[in-house]
Amino acid sequence: MQGPAWPVRLESDDVVLRPIRHRDRREWTDVRARNSAWVGPWEATNPVPGGEPPTYGEMVRSLNRQARQDSALPFVITERQDPARAPAIVGQLTVSSIVWGSARMATLGYWVDQARAGRGIVPTAVALATDYCFSALGLHRMEINIRPENRPSLRVVEKLGFRDEGMRLRYLHIDGEWTDHRSFALTAEEVPEGLLNRWNARRHS
Repeated sequence: MQGPAWPVRLESDDVVLRPIRHRDRREWTDVRARNSAWVGPWEATNPVPGGEPPTYGEMVRSLNRQARQDSALPFVITERQDPARAPAIVGQLTVSSIVWGSARMATLGYWVDQARAGRGIVPTAVALATDYCFSALGLHRMEINIRPENRPSLRVVEKLGFRDEGMRLRYLHIDGEWTDHRSFALTAEEVPEGLLNRWNARRHS
């Protein structure tokens, strides 16, 4: 084991990251169905002819297996909206491709309910996950890859101060074709005070 045991729960104000669960199927599916046009254009696809996207159960089993192998942290993004109810699922964030050894790096991806976009939820979630990876797991580098047309997602890394490291040509298979992505990164030395602290200072200044 490279770091503190999974599962882990991370929170700041009304934003809570927690592990995705099999019993989240109905709520997660409802959110995704409502946001199919919003999320679909940026969703990775299988380049193999006839390759079907995984079912919800297959996705959760795969993510949980990766978590047990210390290669991923599969979170749902939840938000406290009603004091009388559990935080509602408003998106998903996965830290994946965790590499240990001399690299100690990972890749982060996310999506959020369009109705909750622009409220600071995703930057807060990304900051929470990045701080956990740097401080608790001892990772050194976090990377986020975004299609250049995905303006809302680009705003997230701009707000958080991730460095633009340039274009990766035909990097991922998206919506039936190989697409270019811009690569953004941050290392632990760049946020000695913590990314969440820096984000909160910027948003409240």
